[in-house]
Formats: sequence, C-alpha cells, structure tokens
Amino acid sequence: MTNHFGLYFTYCTQEQGLMAKKFRSNFQIFLDNSIKSDRTAKPSSEFYSIFSQEEVLEIIHALETRWEIPLKYAYKGKGAKIWNDFYKKFLLPKWYRKSNTEIDLLRDNFEYLCSNLTSNKVNIIDVGAGNSYPAKEFVTHLHSLNKINQYIALDISEGLLAVSRTNFQTWFPNIHYLNQQLDIENSCIPEFISNTQPHLHTQDTAKIILHLGVTMGNHHNRNKVLKNFSNSMRAGDFLVFTNEIGSNSQWDGIARGGCKYHAEEIYSSIKNKIGINSQDCQLIRKYELETDSVVANIKFRHNYTINFLVNGINKYIKIPKGKEITIWRHHKYEMPELLQELENAGLKLVRFTTNKYSSHIMAICTVANN
Repeated sequence: MTNHFGLYFTYCTQEQGLMAKKFRSNFQIFLDNSIKSDRTAKPSSEFYSIFSQEEVLEIIHALETRWEIPLKYAYKGKGAKIWNDFYKKFLLPKWYRKSNTEIDLLRDNFEYLCSNLTSNKVNIIDVGAGNSYPAKEFVTHLHSLNKINQYIALDISEGLLAVSRTNFQTWFPNIHYLNQQLDIENSCIPEFISNTQPHLHTQDTAKIILHLGVTMGNHHNRNKVLKNFSNSMRAGDFLVFTNEIGSNSQWDGIARGGCKYHAEEIYSSIKNKIGINSQDCQLIRKYELETDSVVANIKFRHNYTINFLVNGINKYIKIPKGKEITIWRHHKYEMPELLQELENAGLKLVRFTTNKYSSHIMAICTVANN
C-alpha cells in the first residue's frame, strides 16, 4: 500500500505541477493580450508646435469633460490648407456652380445694410475670416461707393490669416487691411482693433461684423459666442451671420459637404497628430440628441490612453473601447431657438433672409438697447 500511495502521490504532484505550469502559461498569454489591447498614443512634435500650452490644456479639458476635440482647432497648422482647399474645391463659385450661399445672401442684403449705416464709412470686421473669399464681392461694392474704412480679419488660425492677407491685398491693394488671431468663443473683439489707424478712423465709424459660412453652428458654445459679439458692439453696429436652418433631428443620415469631406480630412489629421493607428478606430457620423447636432466622431476599437507630455504638462486621458470622441459638429437653427439665443445675448434680430432653397439664413442683428 505504501508503494502504491507513493506512486499515487508522485503522480498527483506531477499533474499539479503541469496544471500550474499550464495556468501560468495561459495567464501570461492573457496578460500579454490585455497589454496588447491597451494602446497608448503620444501626440507628435507637430501637434505641440501648432498649439499653445493654453490650447493644449483646453483640448485636455474638453476631452475630460465632454469627450470632444473642439472643431475650432482643426483650422490650425496644416488644417488651414485643408480648409482652404476644401473651400476652393466645394464652395467657391465656378463656371458650373455660380452660386455661393454667403455671397448670394450678402448681395441680397447689401442695400439694406448700406441704407441703414449711421456713418459715412464702415469698418468690416470679418470674424472667422478664413480665406476672405465670402466677403470679397461685398467689400468690392462698398469700395465702389467709397464706404469702406478698413477691413479687419480675425481668425483662430494663423495659417488662414496668412491666406486672407495674401488674397485681400491682391484684390484690394488700396484698402487698409489688418488681421489678428482671435478665438471668438473665448474673447470679445478688442476695442483697440478699430483704432489701429487713427488717421482712417473716427469714433463715429460703424462696424459691420461678419461671421459667415455655417461657423455659428459649428461652435460648441453658441451662447458664449453671441454674448462676446454683443459685448463687442455699440449703437450703429451690425452683426451679420449665416447658418443652416431646419430640424437637426430630421437629418437623413447622408454625409454631405463639411460633414463628409471636411470631417474626413479632420479625422485623418487628428489620427496623425495624436498618434492613433488607423486600424484602431473608425469615423462615425450621427445625430446627437444631447446637443441637438449632427456630429462626426472617432470611435475607438480598443482601450486607448493618450499621453500629453510637454512643458510641465503630463496628463493621461484613458479612453475605453467603444468610446466616441467628437471631432466635428454642426447645429441648424429653428427660428424660435435663434430668437431666444439672440435675446439671451442682448442682441436684436432686425432683418433676416433665406436662400432660394430655404436651407440657409442670413441674420442681421444690432445690440438690443438700440
């Protein structure tokens, strides 16, 4: 019996050893797979060269609080060329596409704006000027009437301001041009901008502030933008902006225009700048109920960690598998909502017109205490 028990004990010990070895091997495979399923992305040196420390911190905050990379930052760095190319390819009037919504709406409202000016000359302040193409015809007509004092281009993107300067000074070498970097979501229009050339300016010179395209609907915080515009205006000034109108929730799910082409370019650019592998994510477009907007999101196929490391910033953002990060957004206005947002910001809608398809609106506003 002793020998049999000894053999049995030896057999059990050997089996346990094999099982333990197999368990350790399987556990190691499990750990290896777990490690492989967690990816780490590190933004490139190009990323840190484009964005200031303040902007990097705002991007981190937006990711942490609302899972978003603000669209406004897509226009910086190479994003300026991406937007300029997109505009020239899809939005700039051509022989086979003579209509441009912003240009047409400005043309339709030119007489109203000129006849209601409270000064002989006007300063045009183009906020989110981009390449300045949408304002070209409007400025041409003002110049022909000797109405324009100076044109001021404001944009978050230094690259687009450079394009604006080249374009404008080629078109209008005799009109005083000024530009400055500005994020209208975070800042009012500085008062000193209109006083840069005292020999061209008097305190009675009115401002026409342009905010063209569908930029209003791209902002994360429209209320803050409108409030900043209101705080930048005085009696006699006009705010003129365009945007799509209609119901966002009725979106048919088909990506067009910026939702298709611009969102694709932004998606590619973000992957490259932040270091996300293409096979680890996908581009999703959908209606977002929470913000009543159509959005384009990066959806992650794996757990991801983005490590921001520069100039004293050392921040890890953990993104779980299946999570979506918003990189593009657009909101259409319905009229009751638009009127309410303007009222909340201290603005008064004095005139509005729509394009021939009733898909876009041009809103002309003054400060409410006029």
